[in-house]
Amino acid sequence: MMEQKMANLKGKSFLTLRDFSKDEIFHLLDLATKLKDEKKNNIYSDRFKGKTIALIFEKRSTRTRCSFETAFGENGGFPVFLSTDDIQLGQKETVEDTARVLGSMFDAIQYRGFSQENVNKLAKFSNVPVYNGLTDEYHPTQILADILTIREHFGNENGIKLMYAGDGRNNVAISLMIGCAKVGINFYLATPKELNPPQEIVDECKIYAKKNNTEIKISDQIKDLAPNIDVIYTDVWVSMGEEKVAAEREKLLGRFQVNEKLFQLTNNEKAVFMHCLPAVREKEVTAEIIDGSRSIVWQQAENRKYTIKAVMAATLNGE
Repeated sequence: MMEQKMANLKGKSFLTLRDFSKDEIFHLLDLATKLKDEKKNNIYSDRFKGKTIALIFEKRSTRTRCSFETAFGENGGFPVFLSTDDIQLGQKETVEDTARVLGSMFDAIQYRGFSQENVNKLAKFSNVPVYNGLTDEYHPTQILADILTIREHFGNENGIKLMYAGDGRNNVAISLMIGCAKVGINFYLATPKELNPPQEIVDECKIYAKKNNTEIKISDQIKDLAPNIDVIYTDVWVSMGEEKVAAEREKLLGRFQVNEKLFQLTNNEKAVFMHCLPAVREKEVTAEIIDGSRSIVWQQAENRKYTIKAVMAATLNGE
């Protein structure tokens, strides 16, 4: 792997991968690998000693919350969990005012919720690094973990062919397209035309992909995209907040289920399965696949911790 230029990310917020260059993303991935090795070898530091982070959660979480709390805490920092029952965010108090208050008391802020506008305002008015743990538009910390997992499994992310099957306009699909295009992974999106991502994002990603000699393809015919795929990725068919359209969404996405038949279409015995989790077995993916030998979702989930730790170490300490 070619050595990347050292990136200086101290003080920068992590809101979407659109804001990060290829070199900056690779710097975070290299740092995540280093931090993961530290943990595996029982090497501990106090890199976050004396620092505090506010963790704002409007949406439930397993991986994001556990990753931020353990990554920050085991290196000496103090994380404070704040649900919508604990603070006045956007209710009796504006997001801007909440940002100013939290920014005066904490060294960083994480936000996991619905509105991208909220996390953008937190970054603008707090004057501390703000991290997007998930919004309706983007999920950048997930994609860093995904790319690290691909790198670990295949030895190199460059030129890998990844197909996402499912809802093409959800936060994971869009963020994955951005991340893949930025680092040199071919991205194929199998989705109903009704769920295509915004064309402006597709056009932007095609510019990134062209610089890396990779491609982006979108089709509602999954069989046309499947041959020679290295990674099949999916997400739940019904995102948080969309429960009212569950029946309609399942009907629309039924033919995009990840199953043994789909893997056979890849003609690639080494193809693997990825999922951001949580998963609904026998909906977007069969139990046979997610619990089988092709699945690398548990490695993917673990890597959330180390990529998130890397983001914090880079933006708080300049590592």
